Amino acid sequence: MSVHPNDIARRSRVATLALGALILWLMGAFFNAQVLQHDRYKLQSQENRLRALPLPAPRGIIYDRFGNIIAENLPGYSVSLAPVNVDSLKSSLTHLATVIALTPDQINAAIRRFRRDPNRPTLIMSDASMSVVSVLEEHRINFPRLIIQSVPKRFYPDGPAVASFVGYTGEVTDADLNSPAYKGYKPGQLVGKGGIEKEYEKVLRGTEGVRYDEVDARGRQVRQATPRLDLNPEPAPPLYTNIDLDLQRYVATVFGDSLVGGAIAIDPRDGGVLALYSAPSYDVNKFTGGIPEDYWKSLLADDRRPLVNKVTQGRYPPGSTFKLATAVTGLEDGVVTLDEHMPVPCTGGFQYGNRYFKCWDKKGHGSISLGRAIEVSCDVYFYQLGLKIGLARMIAGGVSLGLRDKTGIDLPDEKRALWPYAVDYYNKMYGARGWSNAVTLNLSIGQGENSQTVVNMAKFYAALATDGTAPTPEIVKRAPVRTRVFKLTQEQMDGLRTALAGVIGQGTAQSARIQGIMLAGKTGTAQTGKRVNGVELNHAWFVGFAPADKPTIVVAVMLEYGGHGGRAAHVASSIIAHYLKVAPVTAVQSEG
Repeated sequence: MSVHPNDIARRSRVATLALGALILWLMGAFFNAQVLQHDRYKLQSQENRLRALPLPAPRGIIYDRFGNIIAENLPGYSVSLAPVNVDSLKSSLTHLATVIALTPDQINAAIRRFRRDPNRPTLIMSDASMSVVSVLEEHRINFPRLIIQSVPKRFYPDGPAVASFVGYTGEVTDADLNSPAYKGYKPGQLVGKGGIEKEYEKVLRGTEGVRYDEVDARGRQVRQATPRLDLNPEPAPPLYTNIDLDLQRYVATVFGDSLVGGAIAIDPRDGGVLALYSAPSYDVNKFTGGIPEDYWKSLLADDRRPLVNKVTQGRYPPGSTFKLATAVTGLEDGVVTLDEHMPVPCTGGFQYGNRYFKCWDKKGHGSISLGRAIEVSCDVYFYQLGLKIGLARMIAGGVSLGLRDKTGIDLPDEKRALWPYAVDYYNKMYGARGWSNAVTLNLSIGQGENSQTVVNMAKFYAALATDGTAPTPEIVKRAPVRTRVFKLTQEQMDGLRTALAGVIGQGTAQSARIQGIMLAGKTGTAQTGKRVNGVELNHAWFVGFAPADKPTIVVAVMLEYGGHGGRAAHVASSIIAHYLKVAPVTAVQSEG
């Protein structure tokens, strides 16, 4: 078929116009991209070739009161991947596991981190050893998206000696990330996991920085990008504590591997915690970078409960150390004086109704005053004083003395002491007629429905050591806060301190005497109801202060199944003697 010349010319013009329009459109698009949108596309290009690497900030160094290091940062290494998607991550992890040892938990954790934040390099190991780093460097060509960074690693020079109060650091968990308290945190970051590391997390954290690396199409690092784009991490400021590291080390040595329990030493003038130790302890340095599974299982299987802070979380019947609370309540109410004798002399026990309540001394103490009853820890005297006070007032007195409260110490997860809230407690527990006034007798000597923390007893004795007010125990240096615990006359306060000094001089804690220093305190032998081979196992307590006339230290010691209170008194006196730099006097221990 022939085509008319006019049609050919018309089609040629249309094609020319179309081609011209296309060229004009392409020129416009080119102009828009190269000129009008230059900055935008330049940024996108940079983003495609730049990889942001988070730079962890060094945590704040923790010092004792004299500037000695409790927690510091050492150089360490982290291993991360910058995957494109979850499938590439899984593939890289599978390949990586043929080069270095990766546990299923590490692999699963890495996948969870990626899904939480796919735009952030996925952490594989937060504390890689030099040997692991060396192996990975040898195989780096096989892992184009591998990132090995030098990062600060938490280190505790005294390890187990400070574990009770310092805590440790660990990776932020999914539960943490879902909590408002951890708003702004990212997967793989380290946070405080106990002790003051957790309590002061916001202070110790610092501010994370970022570094930009230039990468090729395969994600391999080509070079570090211009430093002007980087943001340097900001280290956290140091944290200064009231801890006396020398005393802390000494307490750890005294407990050693044989004693189980806890001890705390505080300055009664400002509440500064000089030492706090829970036994058995554990090595917090093993928690850095993830707890080894076998070590974690061994801690959980240990029936001595090393992960429980026995000073702030353990609750124990206080035994005779509680008799001072009974005495204070009686003196405040005016139902007893320091010189008053009870109607029934101690002959080794006390008959109440159809029950016979024993005194620890079967020979008896005879007719004695309140002051002497404190010195020799006479149960019979305090049975009668408890009845004289009455159950309702006994309970109310314990509540007003703070023996049902937390102390407010700046450590996480402190437990509240256990003490009845009112007489109605027994009605609800046993029924209106399901209990007798015998509960009063038990409460009066520190038994029954009464379990105290070691730190709470230390705070109460700090009030006895001063003017009836007690400071909040503080690990970290802060402005001291004192609260009124009880109010007695100066004569009554002096009488109680004289009696407590008599406990050491000629009473139940002669093993706690210190050369040239007058020590005041009270022993406690708390019944547990537990027997082994017919022998009753009791907790041993001592709470005291020195010098008796001008106290600068209060010490509370509790030994789980430690036997007689005199044993705890000997431990406490050695701690006080070390602090005051004097020598303890060895003597025969007594019960009570």
